Amino acid sequence: MLYGARGIYLRETLILRRKLFKTLLASAVSPALFLLAFGFGVGRGAMVGGQDYLSFLIPGLLTMASMNQSYAIATEINISRFYFKVFEEYLLAPFGRWQIVLGEMFYGITRGLIPVAIIALYSLFCGVSLHFSPAFFLALLLHLAIFSLLGILAAMIVRSHADQATVNAFLITPMMFLSGTFFPVEKMPLAIKAVASIFPLTYSTRLIRSTLLQQDNGNGLLYLLLVVMVIILFGLTKRIIERVEV
Repeated sequence: MLYGARGIYLRETLILRRKLFKTLLASAVSPALFLLAFGFGVGRGAMVGGQDYLSFLIPGLLTMASMNQSYAIATEINISRFYFKVFEEYLLAPFGRWQIVLGEMFYGITRGLIPVAIIALYSLFCGVSLHFSPAFFLALLLHLAIFSLLGILAAMIVRSHADQATVNAFLITPMMFLSGTFFPVEKMPLAIKAVASIFPLTYSTRLIRSTLLQQDNGNGLLYLLLVVMVIILFGLTKRIIERVEV
């Protein structure tokens, strides 16, 4: 049972071990630059919703960086499809397509945990108190699952690395800046609010920030919404993989 998913996950994590240092470095540098620019530069002494800006910013950096790492499996899947033909071996293997989705999804979740640990260390250096509760870890798991599935889905749809770059430019980059990671969505113009409302990062950031800062802003509905997103994306990704020709 689940031999296919376990095999795929093991293969991907073994490859990750070989490039772990580079992944750690990539996960550490970008959030650090944003922290210096926004937290200690633009936002020094600012308040957001009755709290200092650093306390608002760090949970946003956590969701943004973990999203990037989880979604980054799209590039790896593309390489395995277009160059090494590893993905074709998955399709020929005697297990269900859903196990391919499951194995890659958990690999994306694993990658997404790396920047979470790094930004938790940043919060200690900045003197920001974060509450790592079971509610936070559940929200984080759903968040990482969503963007891992989006990464798999994007990798199955695109036909080249150029197409992948286009998807990143029109989907991932706008999400990074318009989903409440750096600035409250409520303070943005109405048109930007409308755009932000279609991004899953908007909801996962709101939920994760509220759990880390021990706030309760309709968390039950946000959990339900994220669960629905995971189910829909899982089913859609499985359907698309079933249509891929070997």
